[in-house]
Amino acid sequence: MGPHHPSTHGVFRMMVTLDGETIVRLKPVFGYLHRNHEKLGENTTYLASMPYTDRLDYLSSMTNNWAYALAVEKLAGQPVPERAEYLRVILAELTRLLNHTCLAGFLLQDTGCSGTPLMYAFREREKILDLFEALSGSRMMYNYQRFGGCRVDPSPEWLAAAQRLADGYGAFLDEYEALITGNEILMARTQGVGVLPPDLAIAAGVTGPMLRASGVDYDLRKVDGYGVYPRLPFRVPLGAHGDTYDRYMVRVLEMRESLQLLRQAFRDLPAGPIMDPKAKIRGFKPKPGEAYGRIEGPKGEIGFYLISDGTGNPYRYRVRAPSFVNLTVLEDMCLGQTVADAVIILGSVDIVLGEVDR
Repeated sequence: MGPHHPSTHGVFRMMVTLDGETIVRLKPVFGYLHRNHEKLGENTTYLASMPYTDRLDYLSSMTNNWAYALAVEKLAGQPVPERAEYLRVILAELTRLLNHTCLAGFLLQDTGCSGTPLMYAFREREKILDLFEALSGSRMMYNYQRFGGCRVDPSPEWLAAAQRLADGYGAFLDEYEALITGNEILMARTQGVGVLPPDLAIAAGVTGPMLRASGVDYDLRKVDGYGVYPRLPFRVPLGAHGDTYDRYMVRVLEMRESLQLLRQAFRDLPAGPIMDPKAKIRGFKPKPGEAYGRIEGPKGEIGFYLISDGTGNPYRYRVRAPSFVNLTVLEDMCLGQTVADAVIILGSVDIVLGEVDR
């Protein structure tokens, strides 16, 4: 499996059958990181599950928190103050920057560009982690969202620092693209490699940048219009070929749209409470019913399905994890490619095994 091992992307195994160097069969093998996440969710209170959602995807903890909070809020009919809705957009778009920057660094690492692109990506990631730590008290496991709002109101100093970071991120992207996007080795290793046709992507339930790289215009921020996204204009970048290079480019373009969203959210962020004063956190027991809450996470549709029987724990708790669903087409993308392409294609899917295995 040269030149890089698939465990670069977690505890993951691929059973590959080759004809010479050409892949004729590939079966993903996973489950090594299974932690009974969903059963834990059914045996603990609604609030106590929030920190577990952090651990599904350590790169996207903030958006995982939001998707779970949204599901519970739909279940309970819980409103959210406007300031909290804007804060959620700010944190979600910072998370998208963090996730996509790391994806670009790891993808370049997979192609054999060891060191520099990944270190550049991690330098910017650290700046966002510093912000999240200052806000939540934790570097990666934030436990920040609450049903009916957010746990902590950011200080004016934090908001100023976050805005400075967003204002300077465009210069980083310019520098990064000058280094990477037109690189002839990257293009040779990724263009026409791992093509995902749009009809297969739709049939397999693929979502997120991977679906949009195949040319399918589907983004839950537009489709569902949750939060305050309908007030914030932005473009949905689409690919034309569905190959590995398009999956890289769509993420770069999405980062530029995230900067546009951040500028608007900082500008329009209203004063006011960050929690609905009528929200009940402890002793929370929603009426019997069911709800599915989903958002456009950095990797695609992250959703939580809950059934309440009127007690303090969910009767059913299920996660729709984008890494898991997007991984199901790995073999289709790899058939006919060379063995050296398999890890690059896997890297372009953008998985975190905590979310795949749960």
